[in-house]
Amino acid sequence: MYIDFKEAADFLRSCDDAAIVIHRSPDGDCIGSGYALKEILTQLGKRSKVVCSDEIPERYSFLVKNDDADFEPKSVIAVDIADKKLMGGLAEIYGGCTQLCIDHHISNTDYAEKTLLNGKAAAACEVIFDLAEYMGLTLTTHCAKCLYTGLATDSGCFRFSNTSPHTHETAAKLMAYDGIDFALINRKMFEVKSRIRVKIEGRLNEISEEYSDGKLMIIGVTQSLINELGVAEEEFEGFANVTIQFEETEVGVLMRERENGEIRCSFRSSYDVDVSEICRNFGGGGHSKAAGCTFNCSMDEAKKLVAEAVERAVSE
Repeated sequence: MYIDFKEAADFLRSCDDAAIVIHRSPDGDCIGSGYALKEILTQLGKRSKVVCSDEIPERYSFLVKNDDADFEPKSVIAVDIADKKLMGGLAEIYGGCTQLCIDHHISNTDYAEKTLLNGKAAAACEVIFDLAEYMGLTLTTHCAKCLYTGLATDSGCFRFSNTSPHTHETAAKLMAYDGIDFALINRKMFEVKSRIRVKIEGRLNEISEEYSDGKLMIIGVTQSLINELGVAEEEFEGFANVTIQFEETEVGVLMRERENGEIRCSFRSSYDVDVSEICRNFGGGGHSKAAGCTFNCSMDEAKKLVAEAVERAVSE
């Protein structure tokens, strides 16, 4: 059931001992959303903890604030999760009992009892900021830092087409908080790379494959490549945009083989192709310019299925 700010605010004020679930392969928006909401609930006098099936990448460690909360959740809130399947290994625990979902994906499956959704928002962090404003809350510096990081990362530092005038207005308000070093956040998120990430990007360019006369670019990251580089899987988070760096590329796909054999795909669209529609056909979803899905087949078979689907979409 879709709800408005009033109902969402009423829920937050009445809930207790909340588990805040963020999606597998966590990114800046879900991490920022999760820890910002945790700060908001603390301000309301509520206990909460952020839970994720995967490790938080080191580059986002500055957002994480652990208080070693140990309690059995009485409330379950999902942030930035369009489908309970995206909870990964936590889906069986929390997927069927999510009471509130705060999201910005138009592909949201309405799996929660209540869903606060703004499909026009650039990030879930934008929705949470609007909710906090509606509730008349004054954000902590750390909360503002979390929200700004999520907003910046999901909008590609305000370059993506999901960036609206309201997105810029929200960013401006967050930048005004004392102690927010937004320039440092943007440098950390978009400019600074560890030596291993530079090495990874070079290898990804080497193994990129062109389809449909260059309109589709696929990069397939196998377990053997991960072992060759000697890095953790989460180090590959944030590289999907490498697939659309060439002028003629309309759709790019970064495929990652997990240890369990799953092939997780991150789609990006440069121009008019709606990749969320392509991903929905494979049980996934997301935004028109950025979406994802999962295959349970070989890497070669996944590439074949994606190439055929993209070729149809490009020709329409």
